[in-house]
Amino acid sequence: MRRYPPIAEHGLIGDLQTCALVSSDGVLDWFCSPRFDSPSIFAGLLDHDRGGYFAITADAPDITTRQLYLADTAILITRFLTADGVGEVIDFMPVTGEHTVTDHHQVVRVMRVVRGAVRFALECRPRFDYGRSAHTLDLDLDGAPAARFMGPDVTAYLQAVGPVPLEADGNDVRAYVTLAAGERAAVVLTVRDAGGDAPAQPTVEGATEAFTAVHAFWHDWIGRCTYRGRWQQIVNRSAITLKLLTYAPTGAPIAAATMGLPEQEGGERNWDYRYTWVRDASLSVRAMRDLGFTEEADAFRNWLGQRFYDGGTPNGEPLQIMYRVDGDPHLGEEILGHLEGWRGSAPVRVGNGAATQLQLDIYGEAVYAIAQVDQVTHAIGYEGWKRFADLLDWLCENWDRADEGIWETRGGRQHFTYSRLMCWVAFDRGIRQAMANARPADLPRWTGARDAILEQIMTRGWSAERGAFVQHYDTTVLDASLLLMPLVGFIAPTDPRWIATLEAMDAELVADSLVYRYNPEASPDGLRGTEGTFSLCSFLYVYALARSGRPEQARYAFDKMLTYANHVGLFAEEIGPTGEQLGNFPQAFTHLALITAALALDVELDEAAGRG
Repeated sequence: MRRYPPIAEHGLIGDLQTCALVSSDGVLDWFCSPRFDSPSIFAGLLDHDRGGYFAITADAPDITTRQLYLADTAILITRFLTADGVGEVIDFMPVTGEHTVTDHHQVVRVMRVVRGAVRFALECRPRFDYGRSAHTLDLDLDGAPAARFMGPDVTAYLQAVGPVPLEADGNDVRAYVTLAAGERAAVVLTVRDAGGDAPAQPTVEGATEAFTAVHAFWHDWIGRCTYRGRWQQIVNRSAITLKLLTYAPTGAPIAAATMGLPEQEGGERNWDYRYTWVRDASLSVRAMRDLGFTEEADAFRNWLGQRFYDGGTPNGEPLQIMYRVDGDPHLGEEILGHLEGWRGSAPVRVGNGAATQLQLDIYGEAVYAIAQVDQVTHAIGYEGWKRFADLLDWLCENWDRADEGIWETRGGRQHFTYSRLMCWVAFDRGIRQAMANARPADLPRWTGARDAILEQIMTRGWSAERGAFVQHYDTTVLDASLLLMPLVGFIAPTDPRWIATLEAMDAELVADSLVYRYNPEASPDGLRGTEGTFSLCSFLYVYALARSGRPEQARYAFDKMLTYANHVGLFAEEIGPTGEQLGNFPQAFTHLALITAALALDVELDEAAGRG
């Protein structure tokens, strides 16, 4: 077992309320319960010794491992190839009570052998509350092969199905079981609030039924996808990943499954991404809608609409940049100093202090999401429209403020061009909706603000010196967030100013089709260290190339970018200098941008073929 496998050496399983990562060694080293943003039970990914893990591996020398998903599902298979046989561990989480909040979550781990014989080794070492809380162990509950790990607020049960002789190892559990070809056994980990009833002893039939049900769930869900383009497999995987990262009871997507994974090995850029960013989630609405998943898009719009009704944030702004999945705006940040971090990348942060930042672009993204329906009043009603209009009235007074910008820099506020761009989007879409739905609105004021922003971007956001749109008004630094300019309709993708900007990005931000967000040396962001290329921006670059009349170059960049996906088609936040994945994993923003790029590229390639 590797102490710290590469970030990308993991697959994701989940039940639409929480999730777990399983390494290609068969080690479950990240799991929080009962929600994505709850304290961890296994966090070996952040500290192998203190974080806890749940390993099922082959007990043999010279093991070769392979990992894959069952096609179009969230069922993960880790294969162990040994000199004596071939064994597999099948991991999944049953999806039960999809829209009902529950504290009851299960991970099912099935061991089976398909050739020869394999000796499996099991270690279950939970560490509650990010490894800060001790636990006690009860073994052989009521004579059944089971263990109960009791933490202060959460209890975990490990129950065996078949010949798995659980034995104590201090307050942890281990087991060894040898299976021959055609034989199988399983263990079921159930986590629930302390004081709850113990789960019923699982059976072979029950485990089989759970597998059949979760297999059918994912096949039925992905069957609603309307995409039939060139990249069906990776688009389906991205859609399933976005679904896995969405908290079903509220419809709120999180930014990533993890916290604390570094943007640079050994660096300090280690954030908690288990929350709902208005920006990321709003842009996912279009991606999901374009794939035919209107239910998911509508669910997030309802969640977002409720934030309008909440009546502001602790900072006095109408919205803040991120929330917990239930809409709670309090995300106080603290450092977990007892965890060493992935490969020594400290500090490990829980919570996110950026929640208090002013980022004016979120108002554009929020309006963009709400406006993705033909009849916005059907989605938010008359009372919702009044709050929608109040938001734009507020923005009329506030769009011209300096802010921290999309990348949540901690180096001081600036007049960021991207923030102005999305404020323009807010007014543009708001005006269109007011006119289309005949709803009361201060249209002269909204129109005046929209036009003033456009003029300001064209004069102050455009640098004649660079011949490009720039990051903020007091710099000549480029910023890849502006790749969204043509996508939101601010500028035509063939406009000379946009072509010049794209060419400037080609020269400065693009390295072998991979795209950096910006140059932190030229535009200090208040943090030490460097970062890799940003995968979101690499896919937005593909979109921009495709729409700008360069579909073949876009296809080359897209296909090349797909080679950086991990072995099961997942992307972290960034790509490092030697092709390694960095940052929190998997990242929803990257997967939604992949979908957007694939859809646009299909259209442009089809049109180019038709013209040919």
